[in-house]
Amino acid sequence: MTTALVVVLVSLLLAAWIISIANRLDRLHVRTDAAWAALDAALARRAVVTRALLDPALSAAASRAESASRADRELAENELSGLLGALDRSALAPALAFELADAEERVVLARRVHNDAVRDTLLQRRRRIVRWLRLSGTAPQPSYFEIAEPAAPSDAVMLTPRPSARVVLTDPSGRVLLFQGFDPARPQELFWFTVGGGVEDGEELRDAALREAFEETGLKLSPDALIGPVWRRRAVFSFDGETFDAEEWFFHARVDGDPAIDTSGFNDVEESTISGHRWWSAEELESTEDTVYPVQLAELLPALTADWDGQTRTVR
Repeated sequence: MTTALVVVLVSLLLAAWIISIANRLDRLHVRTDAAWAALDAALARRAVVTRALLDPALSAAASRAESASRADRELAENELSGLLGALDRSALAPALAFELADAEERVVLARRVHNDAVRDTLLQRRRRIVRWLRLSGTAPQPSYFEIAEPAAPSDAVMLTPRPSARVVLTDPSGRVLLFQGFDPARPQELFWFTVGGGVEDGEELRDAALREAFEETGLKLSPDALIGPVWRRRAVFSFDGETFDAEEWFFHARVDGDPAIDTSGFNDVEESTISGHRWWSAEELESTEDTVYPVQLAELLPALTADWDGQTRTVR
């Protein structure tokens, strides 16, 4: 009887613990949805105030931002931010200048609240108990909203274009090689990413992919070894205080055996911001709590290693 009672009590405590985790996750999703609604409203108000300036270019940019899909919203809002940043506000009526500055400040605050909510939700979703018991249910995974924040309303927001060539490098077991790194401005936030980097002036994508693969891994791939581009990723992100408008093209290459990875070709930035590397299976990517880019790598990797169908897909 005593043993049975202990088992019942332990089961009840375990069930209560699981329910509390599920309830917290549900509250976090509600918080994230509410934060996005507030951010969307702040962006909409900024667009309304922008149209009140009666500038055709600004009005057109505001309309594009409002009508953009969620996937394209960051780029459209950044375009509007850039135009507003370059605006000569001394010619505006004081009341309108104040209204615009207030709208911009509300966007900044709403974005930070939203991204904080996303961060907390993602941390909870990555807990093993949440993944094992699928406590997230059918709730979509939230994503950060990354738009540039000017230091002051009068400063222009500058996005640095950054075309990149990346290589999804897989071994005979279908595992992919990933590097772990961090932004110097946020060294505590580690993430994993594929081989590759920026395309140099006048360089072809394929040539850039081969060069980056050699510099980062020591593996000299032949041009015929590259398949693709298989994926395309567009993102706005900040690194070491600079904001980039990145367009990444992914190639796929298979390597034989168990090649030694030589990182002696790293440049100074890579040396200081890349902390390690390892080969990942799709199953490990699916179950990890770490941040991995592109986000759908676990989902897309098995089909890619089995047989590429010739289509270039957009990834996040």
